[in-house]
Amino acid sequence: MKIRNLLFGILALVSSGVMAQFSLSGEFRPRTEWFGHGQSKTALKGTEGYVSTSVRAALKAKYTAETYTVYTSFQEVFKYGDRPQISAANNGNFRVQEAWADIKLGSTTRLKLGRQPLSYDDQRILGGLGWAQQARTHDGGVFKYKNGGYSLDLGAALNTPNGAEYDTSAAFSYREMAFARANKQYGNLNLSALVLANTFQDTNVAGDNKSTLLTAGVHVDYTINALTLTANGFIQDGYRLGDVAVEGAFLASLLAKYKATEKTTFGAGYEVISGTTDESAAFFPLYGTNHAFNGLMDRFYVGNHANGGGLNDLQVSASTKVAGIGVSLTGHYFTEQSQGGDDLGTELDLVLAKQFKEFKLVGGYSQFFEPSSVVNAKDTQNWAWLMLIIAPKFL
Repeated sequence: MKIRNLLFGILALVSSGVMAQFSLSGEFRPRTEWFGHGQSKTALKGTEGYVSTSVRAALKAKYTAETYTVYTSFQEVFKYGDRPQISAANNGNFRVQEAWADIKLGSTTRLKLGRQPLSYDDQRILGGLGWAQQARTHDGGVFKYKNGGYSLDLGAALNTPNGAEYDTSAAFSYREMAFARANKQYGNLNLSALVLANTFQDTNVAGDNKSTLLTAGVHVDYTINALTLTANGFIQDGYRLGDVAVEGAFLASLLAKYKATEKTTFGAGYEVISGTTDESAAFFPLYGTNHAFNGLMDRFYVGNHANGGGLNDLQVSASTKVAGIGVSLTGHYFTEQSQGGDDLGTELDLVLAKQFKEFKLVGGYSQFFEPSSVVNAKDTQNWAWLMLIIAPKFL
């Protein structure tokens, strides 16, 4: 019924003569993965691997007028076999993924209201998390100013769906959020600054059950001929959910990429993320696209390692194109930032991508080498995946 009503509404828009300002597109993205052998956590001896296929199916509509743009995206995320055959009920994953209006206030200012992704720079702190089939969006508003190569975004959100309280056990589901992000391009230098405040609420805590965490820092891109340098520096202070103190937690990184030829690029980088100390909880990258950092096997900061011993990540990479196929290989060496600096393992990530005329095929294989200190681990820790991406343009 929901889908039928949606299609009727879209057809009504088209028939009203607004086709020049209206677009309708879709997305079909199935991904098959090999789980249970070390993805996200160490696979112990006796653990059985398994294959699972998830699908993102989306319908996206956009209407542009002189003074505003309205965008809606409806999506279902499902896994093969999650709904019994001939079941009358759906699996409950159909939802409004995005629904926003971008209103033109003046020649340099806009206001974007509604459910929307927040994605800035390399997505280290705020990102759309496109790898996850469900992706990530925020409910709020963003005031946007842009003029002369300078931009300033001021955003805010308040999550109180059922009253004055927002009680959730999810560590980074916030009650209130506010941020300011400024960006300026100076020739070959791109500089961004971000200040982000999140207030969490935990009704299991007596008295004042709100905790506010402040994250602030800069992102820098600098290009010198064939060399590109990317750096991040962020600090956190305040309190996590449950009034857990954070004092001077930090993230710092530097990544260098050298374009040796038109097809081949080499890279090297190092990232430090602070861990728990006697005075502070660990730094956590919050709403970034964390899958893109610290190894594709998601051993760190993807629903895990939230308050561990931190991380030192030394990485080297190479990418090229062979017979029209993009090939990239990245190696990571992980150690603990605090609590003794223990060896946390080594990871190799191989990714292959092929763009066809009307669709794209991407796949990869990753292997994790556990340190000797880990006991009872399977001899082989690996993960493999294959994903098809089709994005039809209906209108």
